[in-house]
Amino acid sequence: MAVLSLASSLPTRAPTGQPARAIPAASGDFRTALRHLAGGVSVITTGRGEDRTGLTVTSLSSLSAEPPTVMFGLNLSSSAYPVLARHRSFGVNFLSAAQKQVADRFAGRGGEKGPARYADAEWSEGRTGAPLLEGALAALDCELEELIERHSHAIVIGRVREVRLGSNDAALLYWRGDYERLGWMAEEAATALGLRSA
Repeated sequence: MAVLSLASSLPTRAPTGQPARAIPAASGDFRTALRHLAGGVSVITTGRGEDRTGLTVTSLSSLSAEPPTVMFGLNLSSSAYPVLARHRSFGVNFLSAAQKQVADRFAGRGGEKGPARYADAEWSEGRTGAPLLEGALAALDCELEELIERHSHAIVIGRVREVRLGSNDAALLYWRGDYERLGWMAEEAATALGLRSA
């Protein structure tokens, strides 16, 4: 396997014409750099009844299509970590642009914790018992396959046991510290195409 040096392939100037800055990897600028990486917003749900919680992530990615497997990073100090370890299953809910409030609740922006994060939304159980959001763009019901602890986080690997496809609305993204949207909501698209009845 060939190993490429990133240093030799990086441009010496940024696209704007500004000189590129060399920053130590441990610098606080690492987080600033990652804010330029746009990510789809998902809510991870785990637990049952009063032992339910969850979190908002932008780090979800597909690990494998055969078998269907996903992964994301989870802070070891997160309240979701012990619940996930106990229940060994989780839901992944891809949020639409109309579901910012769900993202905020699961991010704890209003101070909500545990089951309070599930308020004002409709939920059902997947095959594993994990809560799945009604109206999500798509939802995955996952069985926990492995937790790999590294530094301050765990890499969570889940085997997908059920897939639910939802609406075809605009997706909710997170970029540069704020929410953005990608695409059109179904109603907007219908209006733009003149398909809406008068």
